[in-house]
This record gives sequence, structure tokens and C-alpha cells, in this order.
Amino acid sequence: MTENDDDGARRPLNNDGPKEPKSPWDFPGSGIGGGDAPKKGRGKAQGPIEEPKRPVNPWEQQKPDDVKPRGPSLEDLFRGGGGGGKKGGGLGGLPQRADGKSWWPVIVIGLTLLWISWTSVHRLDSQEQGVVTFLGKYQRTVGSGIALTLPAPLEQMTKIDTQGIRRTTIGSPKASNDNLVLTKDGSLIDMSYEIGWSIRDPERFLFQLDKPETTVQEVAESAMRAAVATFDLNQAFGSSRGEIETQVQTRMQAILKEYNSGINIQRVTILQSDPPAEVNDAFRAVNAAQQRRESYLNDARGYASRATETALGETAEFDKIYEQYKTAPNVTKRRLYYETMEQVLSKVDKTIVESGGVTPYLPLPEIRRRAEKAPEEGLTVTGKK
Repeated sequence: MTENDDDGARRPLNNDGPKEPKSPWDFPGSGIGGGDAPKKGRGKAQGPIEEPKRPVNPWEQQKPDDVKPRGPSLEDLFRGGGGGGKKGGGLGGLPQRADGKSWWPVIVIGLTLLWISWTSVHRLDSQEQGVVTFLGKYQRTVGSGIALTLPAPLEQMTKIDTQGIRRTTIGSPKASNDNLVLTKDGSLIDMSYEIGWSIRDPERFLFQLDKPETTVQEVAESAMRAAVATFDLNQAFGSSRGEIETQVQTRMQAILKEYNSGINIQRVTILQSDPPAEVNDAFRAVNAAQQRRESYLNDARGYASRATETALGETAEFDKIYEQYKTAPNVTKRRLYYETMEQVLSKVDKTIVESGGVTPYLPLPEIRRRAEKAPEEGLTVTGKK
């Protein structure tokens, strides 16, 4: 159906016939895509004319109205914009200098000078030496004091303490951690020892060996096994400890010298030399018996020495008397007789018998014995006629 306009033209009625579907780009009043445009000159009954809306793009992500705008991006900050169209020095609006230039060149130059001074000036103590490398290659070794190098990473310095004593302990004094070593007679002993070493040449110490501490430990174990293998069990337990330590130090120094390690072995100290934990009690009992045997042998040797000295003294005295006997035999015989009778009769009670009867005598030996016992028993001694 159609209707006539005022000018006589015909147009289809709005309510007749199906309407064509609108596209996503259609919007009212645009006249695009068949949308209904607002009519002009229809009178005031139609009300005010609305502004046409922007077409909706289906590929554009729609944002809700309550989302706040983002802050300035990292690129904006480094450009010095500071976000929001403000002019500044960057990084949150760093203020500009009086001449209007940015502070960033000054900051970069200051950090560069600080880095150069920090990595180029080195202070070394009296016991230290510094190894300088240029791009990783050895360049020189400097002594104690203030040393200058090119800034890193061109040149780098490694400080080495050349006078300090480093310690490497092998084995453990605890019975739970055995470090078994084989002796000359085929016995096993649990050994713990400490190696004291120092650095002689810093260059060789840093570049000749991959892991110097591990090398020292392995060389010490090898030298100790080689040294203990030349001693039997009893010697390794104590009587030859000093000799074992000397041999280990000599062997280690010779091996490390062949390696060009730049290491000096200062000392080797045996901390423990015991049998394995499983038989430790039995070995202690054996050691106690051996110590008692040594004690008895020492007592016997002492007695034999004293008896020998006494016999030698008596022999020397007899030789002197014999010389006198050869000179005056009768006088010597009588003197020997008197001395012998004096030694024998001085220890017994005596009764003197003369011709004509028994003569009473003063019992001096009895009085002497009582006088010796009186202080012990608290008695008073009196003589009898």
C-alpha cells in the first residue's frame, strides 16, 4: 500500500511489508544501510532531533565507562614526557636544570665516573697480592699498597692472601667416619690429619689448577697412603708419627711442584691414628697389655742395672784389698777377720766368757733396741745391772 504526500508523490507505508535487517554499521538518521532518517518539516509534534550516534565497530574492544585511563608508559617516561603531556626530565617528572636541559646527562656522567673509580683503584694489605687480568687473560701481579687498573670489564683484579695458612682436614676424629689406611703388615688403621698450606705464586694458583683445594686434598690422601705403607701397625700407632708426617709433607711438596701449583706445604699434623671402630676395643686391650709388658720389662732392666753396678763396685773394692793382701798378707787377713766378725756379731746378743767364770756385762744392745722402739710406743727405757 502507498500513500500520497503533499506534493502528490507516492511512498510505501511504514507498517506494510517486512523490513530489511540492519547491518552493524547502520545507525539512525544516517541514511546508510536503509535506516530511518529523521524527517524534516514534520512539525513540532516530533520533538527535538537527536544527534546521530557513532557507528559501532565489531572488532574494537569496548571499554566500560568506569575504567580509569592508564598512566604513562615506560617509553613515555624515558622520552621525558612524564605522561599527561607535561614537560619534564623523565622518571616521574624530574625537574630540569636552570638552562632548560635535562639532568640525565649529568647523572649518566656521574655514575660513569663512580664506576671507573670503583673498579680502577684497588687497595691491597701487606699480606695480599693482586692478579690483574685483561679481558680474562693474565696481565700482571701487583704487590701491597694502592694499585690502578683499567675499569671493569677491561681489567679485573683478584686479591690473594699469600701469607695466611690455609687448613685442609682429611678424615674425622669421630669413629663414625672412617678413613682407613693400609699399613706395611696388612693392617688397617683409621687416620685423621690436617694439612697446613699457603700460596707461593698467585698466578699459578689461579690459572694452573682448576680446583686447588680439591687438588691439595687428593695429593694429601695419596701421600699419606704411600707413607703409611712403609710402616707396620705399631709404628703407625704412635712411635713413628713424626717420621710419617715428614714423609707426607715431602711427598706432597714434590707432587705439587710438578703440577706448577704455586702452593707451599707448611706442615702435616696427624690428629688420630686408631684401629677401625669395629675392633677398637680389642686393640685397646692389646695396647694396655703391651704397656704393662713394657712396664715390667723396664722394672727388670732397672733391677739388673742396679745389681750390675753393685757387683762392679764390689769387684773394684776386692781388687783394692787384693793389692793390699799381696803387700801384707797377715795384716790383711786379720783386718778382714775383724771386720767380718764385727758385721756378724753387731746384729746378735753376746755373752763374754773369761777364764775363771762368767763375767756380768751391761746389755748395751738390748738398751739400744729399746731406745729405738721407745719413740714409737711411748715408753721410757731404763737400764738393768
